[in-house]
Amino acid sequence: MKKLFTFCFTLALVTLISTVGFSQKTITGVVTDADNNEPLIGANVLIKGLSTGTITDIDGSYSLDLPAGSDMLVVSYAGYTDQEVAVGGQSVVNIALSAGALLDEIVVVGYGTVRKRDVTGSVASLKEEDFNKGIVVNPDQLIQGRVPGVNVTNNSGQPGGEATVKIRGNNSIRAGANPLYVIDGVPLDGRSARAALLQSDLGSIPSSNPLNFINPADIQSIEILKDASSAAIYGSRGANGVVLVTTKKGRSGETTVDFGVSLGTSSLLKKYDVLDGDEYRSALSQYGLSGDGGSNVDAFDEILQSALTTNYALSFGGGTDNSSYRLSMGYSDQEGIVKETGIKKYNVALNSSFDLLDDAAGIDFQMITNHATEQIAPVSSNAGFTGNIVGQALQWNPTVPLMTSDGAFTKADNNPLVGETTINPLELLAAYDETANTTTLLGSISPYYNITDKLQYRYRYGINYSTGRTRGGIRGFVNVQNVEDRGLAGVSNTTLVSQLHSHTLNYTDDIAQGVSMTLLGGYEYQKFDFKGYVAGALGFTVQDFDNTNALQNSDPGSRVMFSFADPVSELQSYFGRANFNINDKYLFTATVRADGSSKFGDNNRYGIFPSAAFAWNLHNDIMSDGPFDEFKVRLGWGQTGNQEFPAGAAQERYELVEQGSQQENAPNPDLKWETSTTMNLGIDFAIFDYALAGTIEYFTRSTEDLLLDPFVSEPGPAVRAWRNIDGKVVNSGVELGLTGFIMDTDNQQLSITANIAMLNNEFKDYSGAPIQTGDLFGQGISGTFIQTHKEGFPLNTYFVREYTGLDESGNSTYTDDGNTFYELGDPNASMILGLSANYSMNDFSVGLNFNGAFGHELYNNTANTVIPIGNLGTRNIDAALLDSPTQESVANPITASSRYIEDGSFIKLANATVGYNIGDVGKFSNINVTLTGQNLFVITDYTGFDPEVNTVNLRNGVPSQGIEYIPYPSAKSFILSVGVSF
Repeated sequence: MKKLFTFCFTLALVTLISTVGFSQKTITGVVTDADNNEPLIGANVLIKGLSTGTITDIDGSYSLDLPAGSDMLVVSYAGYTDQEVAVGGQSVVNIALSAGALLDEIVVVGYGTVRKRDVTGSVASLKEEDFNKGIVVNPDQLIQGRVPGVNVTNNSGQPGGEATVKIRGNNSIRAGANPLYVIDGVPLDGRSARAALLQSDLGSIPSSNPLNFINPADIQSIEILKDASSAAIYGSRGANGVVLVTTKKGRSGETTVDFGVSLGTSSLLKKYDVLDGDEYRSALSQYGLSGDGGSNVDAFDEILQSALTTNYALSFGGGTDNSSYRLSMGYSDQEGIVKETGIKKYNVALNSSFDLLDDAAGIDFQMITNHATEQIAPVSSNAGFTGNIVGQALQWNPTVPLMTSDGAFTKADNNPLVGETTINPLELLAAYDETANTTTLLGSISPYYNITDKLQYRYRYGINYSTGRTRGGIRGFVNVQNVEDRGLAGVSNTTLVSQLHSHTLNYTDDIAQGVSMTLLGGYEYQKFDFKGYVAGALGFTVQDFDNTNALQNSDPGSRVMFSFADPVSELQSYFGRANFNINDKYLFTATVRADGSSKFGDNNRYGIFPSAAFAWNLHNDIMSDGPFDEFKVRLGWGQTGNQEFPAGAAQERYELVEQGSQQENAPNPDLKWETSTTMNLGIDFAIFDYALAGTIEYFTRSTEDLLLDPFVSEPGPAVRAWRNIDGKVVNSGVELGLTGFIMDTDNQQLSITANIAMLNNEFKDYSGAPIQTGDLFGQGISGTFIQTHKEGFPLNTYFVREYTGLDESGNSTYTDDGNTFYELGDPNASMILGLSANYSMNDFSVGLNFNGAFGHELYNNTANTVIPIGNLGTRNIDAALLDSPTQESVANPITASSRYIEDGSFIKLANATVGYNIGDVGKFSNINVTLTGQNLFVITDYTGFDPEVNTVNLRNGVPSQGIEYIPYPSAKSFILSVGVSF
């Protein structure tokens, strides 16, 4: 009986194995684009009703074992219509996918992805093909002009310079109003670790962009969460919008190698109109002044260069059915158009994924490493009378040579026409040296386990480690105040570390016929630590020497040592989200997040941030027979917070100084976050077989509990005292985004995309004293402010004297003799525009991208204080000053007024790209060549360098806006790029 049982069991087992083995059959095929027959790499081929499937390789090929009882494949690819294919008796099944609805694309949202048609909030999604082309150092440059309601303004033309990004207007009265950036699921701190040196009479150098460490070539998509119903999942950090950056991942299949190289050249976009040598001599004669040095010199050209840019990008990708990887390396060397400036970046990024336990579990790993070396020139935004190197070049007397006949720098010592305080810009270039090295690591590891086929647990640990090291100084042979014959040198170091621990549960189920549900629950802990030091000195024995290597060789009484450690801040969060889809007609989303932050006061440890949204897909309900291919109405409401104020702001805090300690901050146990409440109404549509698709949205956002840190007396010395003030900032507007496919034939395609946002900003319900900002700098005007946050007006409204012209003596006149300050301008653009056109014919393509802003004013502080009429005889002046019908007096006092408020409206051709796809040559594939022009021209009445450049300064933590003060000028560029795969 035992032998019989063993025989029967073995027979049954063999029969079962054989049945299973022979009941499967292998299906192979190729997935292609139905329009051009190109293979679709990474398309999903799944067995309907099962979780098993595969992904097409680089040739669009797939191979799949089909079990008995299964006869249907589901094939999908982002941007294409899903297709179900019956296998029947076939062993080879080729599938051609048609370009699908734009609303079928996959969109990344907080802690997950959804189909665009299922989005209920205001989410803008850009893929790699939508990005701006050209010399792109930072990810925010990729989206400039591309998204309705998103205004990206470069604070400086310096390579790697910081940008101001405002989503749907100005949302806060103080600094910290940029959006939250999340890279592959890891939220960033938002600060840059680039170390700063001691401030000198030349001012302080602006910060670099905190996103410098990301190689734009590694980015797959960028999503912008604009309203609270989409951003509330990020709670107290989502009030200014959220930007989600997803980097490129590997795909299963044979290893592929992509290589790209680009070479570019940059030059000045727009030159300031100052007098040349002959015009200056004529002006001297007109005014009866001396000061002719007999030459014809363009000092501004002398500090500029034709800047070269080189970029190399190399990536490897591949994998198996159970794993994938992508390793990329990049090097870029971008010179600045101001001599002795530029940025070099070295990038390495790795993305890998592994399926474990027969797909029941897995682990994802991402890492980005970067080292950036910035060579910095003295182009500050807050220099006083001395100015910075750009201002010094503008001011230089164009009849005086910059160098003497024996090769020395021209200065007061060897030329009587040069004033004691006039700095030769070439001498300053030779004397000034500042090099900043910043190393950054962003990494995450994310294991997950499928508890059931409907429930998944995922843990993510993320770390962002960045350290900055800066060395520099000013050599004592240049006549900078307090530095001449002494020299200045310093070294500094900062370290910024943020950590993330995130736990999420995702549950997806069809709870009834036609009703699907997705639930998300999570817990998250974040920790932020920032510290550093600066050591510097004056009074060195040797002047023409890099004294950062000899700080000990200085005047002991002039040595400075400063170190800091911000209080460590922690954020603990609980969050959840529920999505319901009823018959693809009715969509519901509800989100809540509770944030507990160590930044908050003892009485406000936790903030609750809820949101709810509803969408009705009318096309799938009552409009299925109409002209629309898609028509969805969305309504959302939610609350988000802004906790971007310093750690320890709610605490009584002391700082250690040379003589002991002193109070730095007064306690406030009631301090809490700013709260923004947003309502959003949107319509998504597509008509004429998706030939025209777009979005129309109306929003209103009200921000309350505004944060401010004025000085107060305790009694004793003035200290900071953070508080939430009364009043609110209200933004509202209408956004429109349209994409039209004008032509779509076998060999020609033409599409046009336009976006426009009409915005309104107002400071309301505020009864306190006006909050002043907008500091001006320069000769005769330092310490003056021209902008005020005042009840009933937009933020940063200009309140200045009203200029009425010149009197008979050539002096300025003002309404009410200049005793009254009037509301005379608004730096907030009332309309933001983006327009792009793309044309292709066979392998040839052309793309144009314009961006613009309208309905706002800029203040030209450069014209006000750097090149006024009073310079004549010793320094250069604004050429427009000689066009006045009344001759202006050289004794006319420098005064802030509406004379320097100008229309800031502009439209710019930001990118023009011509490309040709050579195709395959031998073992090389997808060879393509592109030529891109960047910042080719700007149409504007603004007389400054660039209406897009915004030199930001802070007054008691409140930033200025729309004020130009001798910035690093913008550049136009031409870039030739070649890409190849093999």
